[in-house]
Amino acid sequence: MALSFCGNNKGSNAYSVENGVLNNGCFVDALNLVPHVFLLFITFPILFIGWGSQSSKVQIHHNTWLHFPGHNLRWILTFTLLFVHVCEIAEGIVSNTRMESNHLHLFMPALMGFIAATTSVVYYHNIETANFPKLLLALFIYWILAFITKMIKLWKFAEESLGVKELRFCITALLVVLYGLLMAVEINVIRVRKYVFFANPQRVKPPEDLQDLGVRFLQPFVNLLSKATYWWMNPLIIGAHKRPIELKKIGKLPIAMRALTNYMRLKDSYEEQRKTEDPEKSPSIWKSMYRAFGGSILLSSTFRYMADLLGFAGPLCISGIVGNLHSSTEIDRTNKTANMTFGVFFMSSNELLKNTSVLAVLLFLALVLQRTFLQASYYVTIETGINLRGALLAMIYNKILRLSTSNMSMGEMTLGQINNLVAIETNQLMWFLFLCPNLWAMPVQIIMGVILLYYLLGNSALIGAGVILLLAPVQYLIATKLADTQKSTLDYSTDRLKKTTEILKGIKLLKLYAWENIFCDRVEETRGKELTSLKTFALYTSMSIFLNAAIPIAAVLATFVTHAYIEEVRLSPDKAFASLALFHILVTPLFLLSTVVRFAVKALVSVQKLSEFLQSDEIGDDSWRNGEMSMCLEFGKKYKYHGDTKVINRKDRYRMDNYEQPMRRQLRPTETEDVAVEVNDGFFTWGSNLSTLTDINIRIPTGQLTMIVGQVGCGKSSLLLAMLGEMQTISGKVYWSKLPDYEIFFDGSISGHDTGQSHEERSKNRYSVAYAAQKSWLLNATVEENITFGSPFNKQRYKAVIDTCSLQPDIDLLPFGDQTEIGERGINLSGGQRQRICVARALYQNTNIVFLDDPFSALDIHLSDHLMQEGILKFLQDDKRTVVLVTHKLQYLIHADWIIAMKDGSVLREGTLKDIQTHDVELYEHWKTLMNRQDQELEKETEMESQTTLERKTLRRAFYSREAKNHIDDEDEEEEVEEDDDDNMSTTTSRRSKIQWKMCCRYLSSGGFLMVFLMVSSKLAKHSVMVAIDYWLAAWTSSNPHNQSLADPFLNATNYTQNDDTQIAQVTCHCCFLFEMLSFILYIIVILKLSFLGVLQHRSCVPVFIILCGAAIALCLITSLTVEFLGVAAATNLHHNLLNKIIHAPIRFFDVTPLGQILNRFSADTNIIDQHIPPTLESLTRSTLLCLSAIGVIAFVTPTFLIALVPLAVAFYFIQKYFRVASKDLQDLDDSTQLPLLCHFSETAEGLTTIRAFRHEARFKQRMLELTDTNNTAYLFLSAANRWLEVRTDYLGAVIVLTAAVAAIWSTSGPDVDQSGLVGLGLTYALTVTNYLNWVVRNLADLEVQMAAVKKVNSFLSTESENYEGSMDISQVPEDWPQHGEIKIHDLCVRYDSMLKPVLKQVNAHINPGQKVGICGRTGSGKSSLSLAFFNMVDVFEGKIVIDGIDICKLPLQTLRSRLSIILQDPVLFSGSIRLNLDPERTCTDDRLWEALEIAQLKNMVKALPGGLDAVVTEGGENFSVGQRQLFCLARAFVRKSSILIMDEATASIDMATENILQKVVMTAFADRTVVTIAHLVSSILEAEQVLVFSSGTLVECDSAPNLLAQENSLFSILVRTHK
Repeated sequence: MALSFCGNNKGSNAYSVENGVLNNGCFVDALNLVPHVFLLFITFPILFIGWGSQSSKVQIHHNTWLHFPGHNLRWILTFTLLFVHVCEIAEGIVSNTRMESNHLHLFMPALMGFIAATTSVVYYHNIETANFPKLLLALFIYWILAFITKMIKLWKFAEESLGVKELRFCITALLVVLYGLLMAVEINVIRVRKYVFFANPQRVKPPEDLQDLGVRFLQPFVNLLSKATYWWMNPLIIGAHKRPIELKKIGKLPIAMRALTNYMRLKDSYEEQRKTEDPEKSPSIWKSMYRAFGGSILLSSTFRYMADLLGFAGPLCISGIVGNLHSSTEIDRTNKTANMTFGVFFMSSNELLKNTSVLAVLLFLALVLQRTFLQASYYVTIETGINLRGALLAMIYNKILRLSTSNMSMGEMTLGQINNLVAIETNQLMWFLFLCPNLWAMPVQIIMGVILLYYLLGNSALIGAGVILLLAPVQYLIATKLADTQKSTLDYSTDRLKKTTEILKGIKLLKLYAWENIFCDRVEETRGKELTSLKTFALYTSMSIFLNAAIPIAAVLATFVTHAYIEEVRLSPDKAFASLALFHILVTPLFLLSTVVRFAVKALVSVQKLSEFLQSDEIGDDSWRNGEMSMCLEFGKKYKYHGDTKVINRKDRYRMDNYEQPMRRQLRPTETEDVAVEVNDGFFTWGSNLSTLTDINIRIPTGQLTMIVGQVGCGKSSLLLAMLGEMQTISGKVYWSKLPDYEIFFDGSISGHDTGQSHEERSKNRYSVAYAAQKSWLLNATVEENITFGSPFNKQRYKAVIDTCSLQPDIDLLPFGDQTEIGERGINLSGGQRQRICVARALYQNTNIVFLDDPFSALDIHLSDHLMQEGILKFLQDDKRTVVLVTHKLQYLIHADWIIAMKDGSVLREGTLKDIQTHDVELYEHWKTLMNRQDQELEKETEMESQTTLERKTLRRAFYSREAKNHIDDEDEEEEVEEDDDDNMSTTTSRRSKIQWKMCCRYLSSGGFLMVFLMVSSKLAKHSVMVAIDYWLAAWTSSNPHNQSLADPFLNATNYTQNDDTQIAQVTCHCCFLFEMLSFILYIIVILKLSFLGVLQHRSCVPVFIILCGAAIALCLITSLTVEFLGVAAATNLHHNLLNKIIHAPIRFFDVTPLGQILNRFSADTNIIDQHIPPTLESLTRSTLLCLSAIGVIAFVTPTFLIALVPLAVAFYFIQKYFRVASKDLQDLDDSTQLPLLCHFSETAEGLTTIRAFRHEARFKQRMLELTDTNNTAYLFLSAANRWLEVRTDYLGAVIVLTAAVAAIWSTSGPDVDQSGLVGLGLTYALTVTNYLNWVVRNLADLEVQMAAVKKVNSFLSTESENYEGSMDISQVPEDWPQHGEIKIHDLCVRYDSMLKPVLKQVNAHINPGQKVGICGRTGSGKSSLSLAFFNMVDVFEGKIVIDGIDICKLPLQTLRSRLSIILQDPVLFSGSIRLNLDPERTCTDDRLWEALEIAQLKNMVKALPGGLDAVVTEGGENFSVGQRQLFCLARAFVRKSSILIMDEATASIDMATENILQKVVMTAFADRTVVTIAHLVSSILEAEQVLVFSSGTLVECDSAPNLLAQENSLFSILVRTHK
C-alpha cells in the first residue's frame, strides 16, 4: 500500500497497540484529528446559513461591528497558529521523505489543523458581525478539545525523553500554548458578555461612528486581516471605475480622527504643561505632540522595526537556498533508527532549514509579513501626521480668534506669516512625522546590514560598507543644495508670474500700443533666470539619482574585488548574491537619511515659528462680550481714508440753514436717556506707547442714529473699533448697556444691580454688533450667503435689504443670480458692489446695534442717497435699532439724532446738530463751507453716467459671452461636461482611465528628439549592463561550487565561461547597439585572458567585473542627466510657445477666457511641467525597466516561470487599472478640498474685526473644523488607496519570488546540473520586483495626473494668433504716417467673432485732419467697438477704414498700432519705473518725457520722487492715485506724438479735478491732432466739432453738437436731456 496513514514499513506493525493505545504515535496523531473534524462538521452548516443572511444586511456597521472582547488578540493568536501549522506541515512532509514508506499521520493532522484554524477565524468573524455570541460555544469546545489532544501528544513526547532539540517537540509545545491562550480568550468573552452560564447576558450597542452611515472611513473598525490588506477599500476602488469618487462617497471621518478630537488632545497636553511646569515658561510643542500622539508613533516604529528585521530574511533565505541547492539529499539510512521514536523520524530545526523548498516558503511568508508590517507602519504614521495637522490647524485658528489687533496693525504678525503657518509649517511637521520612524529604524537597519555582511564576507564587507558611509554625506550635501536651489527657483517663478499677470491684466493696452513683444521679452528675461536655476536644480536632482543608483554598484565592486584579493577562499554564489541583496537594503536608509535630516531641521524651525505664534499677545479678557467662547483679534488696523471720496450735497434737499431736527418717530419717555454704549476717560492705542485716541468721553443713545464725522485720519474708525474692544486700552472704561441698571466693564468686571437674569441670558444678543467696515470684506461664498451671514433666511427681509442696497440690478447680471459664488476677496466684483453687499449684511442681521464705517466711500451720489433714505433712515430706524455711522458726507448730518465730531484722535464736539449750531458756530460754518464748495460740481455730477452703471457694465463684460467660452475652454473641462452627460459608463471609464499617450509624445517632442533618443538608449544600455554585471557575478562565483583554494585549477571553467559568455552576448545584444559593442570588447578581453593563462584563474574575472561596474556607473550618470535635461528642454519650449501664443492671441480670446484660467497655465501647470514631470518620468522608466529586466532574468534562468507569469500579469493589470482611476479621483478631491481650507484661514484673518463684532467666532471655527475634516478625509482615503495598491503589488512580488524559487529548485534538482549562481541571480532579481512593482503603478498614476498639465497647456497652443503680417510691406508705409490724421470709414461692418452677430453695421463717416470728434450712444451701442476697429482688434468683415489714404486692414499690425495713440477708461500702469511706463521702447529723450509729464501736470510730483523718471511704480501703479494714473496715461499718449488720439471713456473713473486737467490738455497739447472721444458724459463732447451718435451698432446721427441739439427729436438731444 503506497499511501498509508500510519505507514507501511517492512518488519513493523504500525497499528500495534500492545504497549498501550497512547504509546502508538500514529494513534495519538489520529486523536489530534478529532477536534479539527468536529469543528468543520459543526461550523460549515452555520457558515452557509450566515452567509445567506449576510446579503440582507444593509447598514455599514453590521459588517464592521467588532465588539467581542479580545478581538485583536484572537486574530494575532490565530495567525500565529496558522504559521505554526505551516511549520508543522513542512516538518511532517520533510520527515516523511526520510521514511521507507509514506506516513500520512506526520502531516495530515497538521493540514487539517490549518484548515480548522482558517475556518475558526472565518466562523468567528461571521458570528461577531451578525452578533450571535451563543454560537461561539462551538469554538470554545474546539479550543478545549485541541488543547487536550495536543497536551497528550506533548506528554507522550516528554515520556520518550524528547526535548527542544527535536523540532516536532517545539512545534507541539507552541501549539499547546496557542490553544491554551485561545481558550483563555474564549473564557474571557463568556465572562464579559455572559452569553452562556449567566442569567442576564450583556447588551451592547454599536459605537456612535458605526451608527452614523455617513462615516465611510472604516480602517479603525474592521478586523485585522482587512486592516492589513485594506480589503474594506475594494468597493470604493472598484466602484471608482464605474462612477467618479465624489465627496459624499467618502463621507465623514470617525470621531476619534476628527480635527476637534485631536485638537482637544493636543490642547490638553499643551495646557497641562502650564500647570505642572513653570507657568512663566512657554510650553513645549514637542512635548505636547509626544503626549498627544506618542502612542501612535511608538506603534508605527514597532511595525517598522519588525518590517526591517524581516527584510533581512530575504538575503538569508537566498543564501540558504543557493547554498543548499546541491547538498546531497541521500541520507545514510543505516543510522536512521538513532533518530526514530514511535517508529517515525524526528528532525532538528537545522535539518529543516537546509531544505530548499521549506526555505522558499519561509522566504515567501517573510516577504508577506515584512510588507504587511511596512505598510501598517506607513499607514499609522500618515494617520498620525494627518491627525497632528488637523490639531495644529485648529490650534492656530483658535489663536487667530484671540490675537491682539495690535499684532496685525503694527506689522508684528502679517497675513502672509499666518498663511505660511497654515500652508507650510503644519505640512512640514506632518511630513516630519511621516518620516519619523526612519530616524530610529535606520541605525538598526544599517548596523544589522553591516553585521550580516561581515558574517558573510568578512573584512571585505567593511570596505563596501565604508564606501556607502563615505558617500552618504555627499548625498546630504546634494539634498541641501537641492533645497536652496528650489527656493531661488521659487523666487524667480514668483517674479515671472507677477510680470505675466501684469501683462495679462494690461493686455488690451499692450496690444493697442504694440508693446506686447517688449513686455513679452521682460517675462522671457525672468524666465531665463528661472531656467538657469532650474538647470542647476536638474543637475543636483540628477546627481542625487545618480548617487542612489551608483553607490550600491560602487560598494559591490569594492567589496568583491577586495574579497578576491585578500581572501583565501573563493566567493560562493550563496554569499555573493546574499551580499548583493544586503547592499541594496543598506543603501535605502542611507539614501533616506539626507531627506529625514532635512525634514527634521525644517520641523525644528516650524515648531519654533509655531511656538512664537502661540505665545504672541492675545486680546484682553472678553467675558464682557460672551461668556462661552474665547475670542481673537487681528485685523484691527487703524484705517486711514484717502481723499478720493467726493463729498457732494444736493442743493434743494440738504440745506443746513434754518435747520430743525426732524422727528421720525415718537421716543419712549425713558429711551431718550437710554445709552447703548458709553466711553469714560478712554485712552486707546494700537500697540505703541502713544495713544491713538485720547480723552474719549462719548455716549451712543439707544435706538437713534449717531454720526461720527471728521477729517481723514482723525480716528473715526479707531473709535468704532475701540468700542468693539479691538484696541488696547491704556485707561478708561467702555460700558455696554441694555438695561438701565446693568453695565459690563471693558475689563470684564460686571457692575450694576442683579435683576434676576443670569449673565448668559443678558449676554445672548446684546453684544452682537452688525458691523460694516470701510474696507469691504467678503467671503468666498454666494451673494446670498454673504448677506445672510449665518442668520436664518427670511425671504421678505432679504428682498427688502437687496432693494435698500440697490443690489437687484447687479444680481440680475450675475450668471447664477444671488447663488453666484463671489471669488476670493470679492475679486469678480467692483469696489462699490462689494461695499453694498457688506452694508446689506449689516442691515440683514437682527442685532440691536449697527456700526457702519463710511459705507458711502465707494458709492456714487445716487446710491448714497438711496441707501441713506431707504436703508438707514427707513429700514434701520423703523426697527428702532441703534445706528452709529462714520461718514464724510456732511449733507446727511440733518438726519442725525446725535453727532460726534472728531479731530486728531480726540472728540472735538458731541451733541445734536442744533446744539452744535448754537454752541460751536465756527464748526457749523466750516461744515456749511465744505458743502457749498461742492455745489458748483453738482450739476456736472448729476449729468454723469452713474458710476454704478459703469460697474454693472464691467460686470456684464466679466461674464460676457459665456456660451462662446466652450470654443476656447480647456479640453479637459469639455471632457468633464461630456462625462456628466454621458450615461454610458464604459465610455466614461475608458476616457477617465486612459493615459494620455498623445500628451506624453507631445511632452517628449518638446524636449527634442536627440534628448529622447539619448534617454532611451542610455536607459536601455544601463539596465543591460546592470544585468551583465550580475550575470558575470553568477558565472564568476559558480565556476567552482566547492570553494577550492586558489592553487586548485578549474578544469571545466574554460568551457563554462566560453559558453556563458556567448549567452551573455545573446541576451544583451537585443537591448541596444551600444551594449553589443561593449559585449564584444568584453568577449575579446576574456578570450585573451584565457589564452594567456590556459585556464581561468580566480582573479581573472576581476578586470571584466571592474569594467562592467565602471560602465554601469557612467551610464547611471548619463541616464540621470538626460532625463532631467530633457525635462528642462521640454519646460523651456512649452513655456516659450505658450507665452507667445497667449500674447499674440486676439483680444476676443481674453474676453471669453477667464484670467484665472490663463494664469493657471503659467503658474500651477508650468510648475508641474518644470519640476514634477521629470522625476516622475525618471522613476517610471527606471522602475519599469528594473521590473522587466528582473522578469527577463528569471525567465532566462527558469523558463517555466513564464507559465506562472501569465496569471500574475493579469492580476497586476487589473490592480493598476482600478487603482489609477481611483487615485486620480482621490487626488483631485484632495486638491479641491485644500484650497477652501486655506482660503478660510486668510478670510478669517482679513475679516477678523467683522467676525468678532458679529460674535460669529463659534460658527467660523465650526466651518474651519468641517473644512479640515473634509480635506483630511480625502487625504486619508488617498493614503489608504496607496496602501491598498502597495499591499497587493507587494504580495504579487512575494508570489513572484516564491514562483521563481520553486521553479529554480525544481529545474536544478538534477544531480549534474550546476546553476546555483544563476538561481541566486534569479532570486535576487525577484526580490527587486517586490520593491519596484508598486512604483510602476504609482508613477503611472502620477504621470497621468501630471500629463493633464501638458494637455491644458497644449489646448492653449492651438489658439489662433492675430494676423500680424498684413498684405502691405512695411517699406510701402511712409515713416511719418499718419501725417494728417484724416479718417474715412466706408460701409464698416464689425464683429468680435465669426460666430457672433455684427456689433457695427454699415458705418460711413469722414473725419477731417485735426478735427475733435465725439462719439456717444447708450450702453452697448457699439462706441468702444469702433475704437477697437481703428486698431484692427476686431473682425472687420466688410467695408474699410482708410487713414491718410491707407486701408488699415492691409497694414502689419505692429505698424498700425505703433502709429496711433489711445487713452483707455481704466488707467493701466506696470511695475517698474516711470520711464518704462511712458516709453518702454526707450526711443525718447529725457527732455521729451519731462515735456509730456509737464503737459500732464505731473512734472513737479515726479521730480519730488526719489529717482525722478526712474522712480519705482508698484504693481498696478498702486502708489499713485487713480487720477494720477490717468494723467500718466495721458503723458504716455503724448510721448508717442501720433496725429490721431482716441479717448475711450477716459474720464469715467476719475474725479472732477483730474478730468478738468485732462480736457484742458487735450484742447491745448493736442490742438493740431485728430482727437476721437468716446464719451460717457454727453456734456464732455458738447464742444466737439463733429458728433457721431450710435444706436444698436448703427450710426444714426452725424453732425456738429449745436446742430444736433437744435433738433429736438434727435437722439443726441434726448441723451443730453436725460443726462445719459
